[in-house]
Order: sequence, then C-alpha cells, then structure tokens
Amino acid sequence: MIERLQKYMAHCGVASRRKCEYIILQGRVRVNGQVIDKLGFKVDTENDLVMLDNNNIVPEQKKVYIALNKPEGYVSTVRDEKNRKTILDLVKVDERIYPIGRLDYDTSGLILLTNDGDIYNKIIHPKSEKNKVYIAEVSGVISNEDINKFENGLNIGNYITSKASLKILRLNNNSSVVNIIIHEGKNRQIRKMCKIIGHQVITLKRIKIGKIELGNLKKGEWRYLTDTEIKYISM
Repeated sequence: MIERLQKYMAHCGVASRRKCEYIILQGRVRVNGQVIDKLGFKVDTENDLVMLDNNNIVPEQKKVYIALNKPEGYVSTVRDEKNRKTILDLVKVDERIYPIGRLDYDTSGLILLTNDGDIYNKIIHPKSEKNKVYIAEVSGVISNEDINKFENGLNIGNYITSKASLKILRLNNNSSVVNIIIHEGKNRQIRKMCKIIGHQVITLKRIKIGKIELGNLKKGEWRYLTDTEIKYISM
C-alpha cells in the first residue's frame, strides 16, 4: 500500500499527522536509509524501511483511546523542552500515545490521548465542531453585557471567535463561577476571551468534549474510552 509518509507515521503512533509533518521537516526521518526532509514523500507500507531518530517504526497493532483528568502543572505534550512534567508522566501504557489537542499548563480537566492518527484529525478538524465545555472561576461579577460580548465573537488577536455560550453558575463577592462552551481550540482562547470582557480567569477546568465527559475521574486519573465513546469519536 502506498501512502504519504506523515500518514504512515501517524498510523505507527509517532504523533498526529500535523506533528509528523514537523518531524519530517526536521530531517529526523529516513526511508530505506535516505533522509526525508520534505513533505509529499510517499512510502510503500509493505516494503519500505522507515526510521525515526535511527529507530524502526511500524504500524501500531493495538489502537488505544484514553481520557485523562489533567492536573494543573502538567504540559499537554509528549516531551517538553523546559523539562516540565508532561501528561505522559501520568498515563503509563505500552503503546506510544499522544494527546488530542491541548490544555494549558495551568488548566485542568478532560484531555484525550490516542495512537490513532485518523481519530486525532477527526476531533481536531474545525468541521467536527465538537463542543468543549468548561467550568471557570473568573474575577469580578459578570454582567449581561459581558455575556453578550462573550457569546457573539471577540477579537483575540487576528482571530474572531465563533459563537459561544457563557452561563453564570454562581456569583461570589469578588468572582463569578461560569459554564463556558466553545467548539474551537485556539491557544489560551478562554483566558483571552475572559480578559477582553474584563474578567481574569482564576481557575479553569474542562469537563466535556462532545459527548465524552470527565465524570468522576480525579486529577491525575485516567481511563480507557468505552466502545460507545470510541464509536462516537470515529464518526
């Protein structure tokens, strides 16, 4: 079977297809001894020898799908150049997994991990529009005007956010606890949106991705997705 190198690498559980493209451009991949550092290269999956950092890679035989309750203080990457703790320090499995999307260093909650590159693309692609639900505590008391601004699009830096939802769960003396729903995943998006309407995020936790819920997982705990959940993210 002939397929693009980055797609083959994703099937091998190296990383998402997009991340694999970056790895190729770094010149870390060899096919039959030849360094490949440009995109568009295709491999014969049955006969070509593909190596990453001088290690053979082969397709993952077992696909795994995991839900983790990420604590604050962990980065959502496989490796961190600053030697900070990563979510792979929490999830110990034999398969070579990577996160689907990210949560900020100081954000907790639900994040999915897999070694299935096709699933990664289905969840991350904007067309999937899987809502992401968060509980946030923000500074100050949120007004109806703030809610209207938040829900109808904000410029967070060369990008206008799509329609969103913000509902007040509880008002404190100097802060508000709110439920937030977005379907995008821009870097620090919710924190930027809240800052623009004048409310700094104090704590932020993701509790749901589409139909997959955090449930009663404690911080640092993880579980395998159910067959029903896997079918849902495969659609």
